[in-house]
Amino acid sequence: MRFSFFIIVLLNALLLVNCGSKKNTDISYLNTTDTNTVNPPQLNVFVPRKSTATPAPVLIFVHGGNWNSGRKGTYDLLGRNFASKGVITVIPDYTLSPDATYDDMTRQIVSAIQWTKKNISQYNGDPNQIFITGHSAGGHLGALAVMNPKYGLDPKSISGIILNDAAGLDMKNYLEGNPPTTKDDYLTTWTSNPAQWKDASPIYFLNKNTPPFLIYVGDKTYNSIKVANSRFVTALQPFQPEVTPIRLNKKHVPMVLQYFSPWSNRFDEIIDFMKSNLK
Repeated sequence: MRFSFFIIVLLNALLLVNCGSKKNTDISYLNTTDTNTVNPPQLNVFVPRKSTATPAPVLIFVHGGNWNSGRKGTYDLLGRNFASKGVITVIPDYTLSPDATYDDMTRQIVSAIQWTKKNISQYNGDPNQIFITGHSAGGHLGALAVMNPKYGLDPKSISGIILNDAAGLDMKNYLEGNPPTTKDDYLTTWTSNPAQWKDASPIYFLNKNTPPFLIYVGDKTYNSIKVANSRFVTALQPFQPEVTPIRLNKKHVPMVLQYFSPWSNRFDEIIDFMKSNLK
């Protein structure tokens, strides 16, 4: 009986979000000169089924997976849930390790952001109201794409960054204690060069122009994520003293699974954050 009730609730949730949103699938976002891959990554765009006269805010979600796994299609419910609540949501794929380094992945996320700014008005999105979010490795890549100046994005062009149990915020500190090996493709992802570890760490690019942050951390997540987020918040405080991480009694994967339910409290929190940082 309990299982049947769960299935009914799930089907109702799927019906609700499908009625309230529309998915635009497998859109190319890389310039042909930007990729050497046979099958370049693409992105999905989720839009509210009922359009409004006012352009909608835009959320770019970068999936996690330890930099060597994951795909955009896993997160359709997340995209549909945000879209059904009036937020146009862009979910890109990116090339994974060992076929790419952190730098290659970040450059692709930069391209996804640039594509969004150039094209999202076609979907009734506001190119001046773009927010970046990501879970785990996706939080790292999204933040690094905006914050490391070598990638050429103007941080003031991004309205806010939402970290969901983000990994990799201080890879320099982590890899100094845990040098990369071939395990999990880390030697390929990060290289053995300590200068690259710092270059890969968003914590070293915080400044007065850094976009506003909303930060979630799971109380039951990996210790490395807890340590990196603590260090990151401490470094962020001089620039954004009002930021206090929202701590949830969850493990690492459930931190993103909660967005698969349209009734999660996270939607109201994030939409409120977006509204408070509209330009």
